Amino acid sequence: MIMELPAALESDLQRTTGLTTFEYLVLANLSEADERTLRMSELAASANSSLSRLSHVVRRLAGNGLVVKRVCADDGRVSVVELTKAGLRRVSAAAPLHVAKVRELVVEPLTKADLISLGRAAQAITDRIAESG
Repeated sequence: MIMELPAALESDLQRTTGLTTFEYLVLANLSEADERTLRMSELAASANSSLSRLSHVVRRLAGNGLVVKRVCADDGRVSVVELTKAGLRRVSAAAPLHVAKVRELVVEPLTKADLISLGRAAQAITDRIAESG
């Protein structure tokens, strides 16, 4: 499951929206931010990414008109990324398709009891990860 689920979701997302999972995650995080803007460091943290990897993706998304990267007005040493109207439309169109696929592959095959058990197991794993640093 650890190998097959992410691959299946990635494949479907690319086929239906033209976005990679990481691109979708970046756009989704920006769509939920105040003024649809985040510092690069905040966006990297929320996307669980290195700044280097994020920079490459932001460059590609900017080239497609989905985001704008600029120097922060408050601190010239910091870059911020803003979701454009086109980017918001793109992620808004992609979200229901992605959610539907996640529901199909993860939620629908499980009973309510299975989902509760899965939630507990996932929490125990993430707690252990957090403890281990």
